[in-house]
Amino acid sequence: MKRNLIKGISLVLTLFLLFSFSGCGSQTTVAEKEEKDTIEIGFCFDSFVIERWHRERDIFVSAASELGAEVNVQNANGDIQEQIRQINYLIQKGVDVIVVVHVADDSLSIANALERANDAGIPVIAYDRLVLNSDVDLYISFDNEAVGRLMAEHMISHIGEGDVLMINGPLADNNVVQIEKGFHGVLEERGNPLTVTETYYAANWLAETGLYVTSDYLAGHEPPAGIMCGNDSIAGQAVKGLAEQRLAGQVCVVGQDADLDACQRIMEGTQCMTVYKPVEKLARKAAEFAVAMARGGMPEEVPDTIDNGFMDVPYCKLEPIAVTRDNMDEEITGKYHEAADIYLNVDQAEETDSADKQEAENDLTANTESVNEDSSQAEADEDKEIEASGTAEAEENDPGSSTVQDVSESAAQNQAIASGQA
Repeated sequence: MKRNLIKGISLVLTLFLLFSFSGCGSQTTVAEKEEKDTIEIGFCFDSFVIERWHRERDIFVSAASELGAEVNVQNANGDIQEQIRQINYLIQKGVDVIVVVHVADDSLSIANALERANDAGIPVIAYDRLVLNSDVDLYISFDNEAVGRLMAEHMISHIGEGDVLMINGPLADNNVVQIEKGFHGVLEERGNPLTVTETYYAANWLAETGLYVTSDYLAGHEPPAGIMCGNDSIAGQAVKGLAEQRLAGQVCVVGQDADLDACQRIMEGTQCMTVYKPVEKLARKAAEFAVAMARGGMPEEVPDTIDNGFMDVPYCKLEPIAVTRDNMDEEITGKYHEAADIYLNVDQAEETDSADKQEAENDLTANTESVNEDSSQAEADEDKEIEASGTAEAEENDPGSSTVQDVSESAAQNQAIASGQA
């Protein structure tokens, strides 16, 4: 009896445990299903040293959230080995898509990590920088060759002919290769009016390279007519080097990214132009592609491709815009930066210049009207002189006539006046 009771209790406990584990297993399955239904995107950044990456991260995360996806942001701080570890972590985590801005100085080392992502069935998007010799599902960026062309075209129109110092980003960044290709292409098409005397490459886009190179160049050369800089951070440092020699504003400096301080320099007159790349559009479009690819599709057809040394990668290519003082308000003000920030250092000067310009235009108008009036008066005086001469001839037989004398004297006076006014 006692043994049967023990067996009964054991049976009850066994059944209880079986149902308990069965329940836990059911809950885990539901949780896994819910987690699987939520799209997760891994976004690996090189670093956040460059101003634009902060903005693009926030826009991408916001756009992806609107589309029902979560974003796991990783920052390699310029360390390629750290970026490889982060990619491996995202693979192990089982994200649906990996978006990567590879470390600028090394576009090759992450190839194995991206191959593991492909083996795991995770699509890879190369964002802004093309990953070389890798199996990449999509490359989304701006037309970097067009960036170089815009720089060259502006410098030719501004300088005409002269020497140019080039301070670019690292050659490991394929964008740099494309920008140089576009820049030199324009020079060749125009008969090489500009001569690139020296070319330097800033490791990992180190902005201070602009200062060091510019200072060293000026120590051994005449000032160049222009300095072509790979981005606005480098351009800002180049301007500092020029300012140390009191040359800021006398050398045509160009850059890219439309950073706030670059826009300020353009309005101040120390930087000629920047190439604006509407990164809001780039980040949003990348988020749309990432979510669509996570669901097994594409939001739109991608007609262009680019060779990365391993394959022809589908290339979603956006167009850049040249921005100068003339079109700053049209392209940037209130859209990318606020007017109060752009004109921070030039508000009062701008108002003074505007007032002076208006006053000069008013003076020119007044002078033009005065000249026209003088001309009309001179013509009227000449008519009077002719009329007076005719009267004198008609009355010359009357020597006692005082009228002839008076009219002749008047004609002589008018002639003198007309001669003086002419």
